[in-house]
Amino acid sequence: MSEWVPKLRPAYYSAPVNEFLRADPAAIYGIISQYHPHTQELAQKSAWLQQIHILQTGLVSVPQAWIAFEFAIPRMGKRADAIILLGGIIFVLEFKVDAERFTASAIEQVTDYSLDLKNFHGESHLRVIVPVVIATEASPRAVQLTFFQKDDVAEPIFSDGHNLGRLLLLTVTHFPNQTPLIGELWMASGYKPTPTIIEAAQALYRSHRVDEITRSDAGRENLSVTTGRLTEIIERAKTDGHKVICFVTGVPGAGKTLAGLNLVTQRAQAHDDEHAVFLSGNGPLVDVLREALARDEKSRENPKGPIIKIGDARRKVRSFIQNIHHFRDANLRTHDTPSEHVVVFDEAQRAWNLAKIGRFMKEKHGLRDFGQSEPEFLISVMDRHNDWCAIVCLIGGGQEINEGEAGLAEWFMALSKSHKNWKIFVSNQLRNPDYHWGRDLTATLAYFDNQVDEDLHLSVSIRSFRAEKLSDFVNAVVASKTAEARETYEAIKFSYPIVLTRSLDDARHWLRKRARGSERFGLVASSGASRLKPEGLHVHDKIDAPHWFLDPRSDVRSSFYLEDPATEFDIQGLELDWVGVCWDIDFRRIDGRWSHHDFQGTSWKNVNDPTRKTYLANAYRVLLTRARQGMAIYVPTGSMTDPTRPRALYDDIALF
Repeated sequence: MSEWVPKLRPAYYSAPVNEFLRADPAAIYGIISQYHPHTQELAQKSAWLQQIHILQTGLVSVPQAWIAFEFAIPRMGKRADAIILLGGIIFVLEFKVDAERFTASAIEQVTDYSLDLKNFHGESHLRVIVPVVIATEASPRAVQLTFFQKDDVAEPIFSDGHNLGRLLLLTVTHFPNQTPLIGELWMASGYKPTPTIIEAAQALYRSHRVDEITRSDAGRENLSVTTGRLTEIIERAKTDGHKVICFVTGVPGAGKTLAGLNLVTQRAQAHDDEHAVFLSGNGPLVDVLREALARDEKSRENPKGPIIKIGDARRKVRSFIQNIHHFRDANLRTHDTPSEHVVVFDEAQRAWNLAKIGRFMKEKHGLRDFGQSEPEFLISVMDRHNDWCAIVCLIGGGQEINEGEAGLAEWFMALSKSHKNWKIFVSNQLRNPDYHWGRDLTATLAYFDNQVDEDLHLSVSIRSFRAEKLSDFVNAVVASKTAEARETYEAIKFSYPIVLTRSLDDARHWLRKRARGSERFGLVASSGASRLKPEGLHVHDKIDAPHWFLDPRSDVRSSFYLEDPATEFDIQGLELDWVGVCWDIDFRRIDGRWSHHDFQGTSWKNVNDPTRKTYLANAYRVLLTRARQGMAIYVPTGSMTDPTRPRALYDDIALF
């Protein structure tokens, strides 16, 4: 497969099959090679010529079909070997020339392409799609057309290439009433991808634009508008010599991290003197994104160029994404002006308050009177600039999940204390309780040069491309708004499957059955779900995030094994395609509402502190919004003999 390059043709070659059959193979090859962006190896030329020969031989019986070679699958940065449109059906072909068997990798690859077309390509969304693996030296298999799911994407079928025309005609007879597809119109249809944050980071790092990798709808428009507004603010600050701080809010899954990464990559590519950097206190997110970028860099090395060592690739990406605590500690050791003029703080509401950072500085650095919250110190570091600088704070509503996380109010307190010369730009969500934590933030703002800007709020979830209202459903569940949750569920249940089970084995089976191709699945649980241990789920055994999120099905450390659950701390800011949410009685139903509990020693204790209650509710909010395509909620049956796992409490959760 060749890497996709933006702004090139959707397909290197396309034509009606009757025209393709009459064409000179060398001429077809010449057109394909003309648009291929890389130097061609002899093996690549030979493979294309063999594919052309196989298709010109095998498609004689279907001259009414239409064909495209090397069709772009933008979200994945790849091209499908060939697409054939026949009888209103889309056939996606993956060739393995000279292969003697149908490999698992080929099956996964062609399935991924087919699912991508189904989910993100406008004219393919309502169509039957059939993946076909062609291994030219493999033993032929009987055609078995199987649909395990209801989205009209078949399980892959197999061919050695010689029986291709008969295979296509046999498939078409199963669907006699399909509306024909017009090749050029189908190919020109809008492609509206919704990448994972890992895919998005890789694409942006390769200099793609956010509108090339996100959906052409409200979500993409929202992201582009927000990034554009931030760019305007930064350019004005640079011109006028001002110091600005921007607060960008967004619903879960709206792409706050994507917006931040997009801004940093744009600034880094156009203004390398600014040293724009993306900072996050989310350790697992930083580790996973760095490792993903390094592996991607390594995988894309030029075979004729110098060998890229994985260690060198990892060092290269560190300047792009940094841990906010390492940035803080590095500037603690010096009073020099930082090289960065533009910094983006992801999940800025999770910055540490005065008490937490005070304890940390005393224990780790021997500083007894640090006297600043983390927001105050970080602002003071950037304030060392004599000319201009810009801070962008990405704020997730209802996402504070750990003790000592300060929330948005702490940033305003820091500004009011010693940085009143800064210009403040905020979204229009300050009156939303998910952001203000009961404090009158608008009153605080009155003392500053400030501007409220609705373009700084990301209101459309793009994580769950099947159900943009998922966050509304989850918010209603966590708030015990039963009627509202039920109504919202009715609106999403056909596009976003959610199942409830009392069996962990059934949950695992459902996840494995739903996921196709390279779609990723895994188990998640609250960090306080201590009594899932009898079920074999040890939430206090920390996962290795890069392995869990990035490694293949064959690796026991990966999420695919469904052995080690990720907690809210591991998975915040990241996502999977399919998730199994494992529910414990730390968040239980008492008298028709949620009750908050913590397991200490040998028994459960009530959580009475309002802040800790908020953290626990937010933990489940995070867990319930990690799946892009659907989830299984597993509630254990409990025990009749174990007082730490009363059956009635688990039953009440399941009943709700």
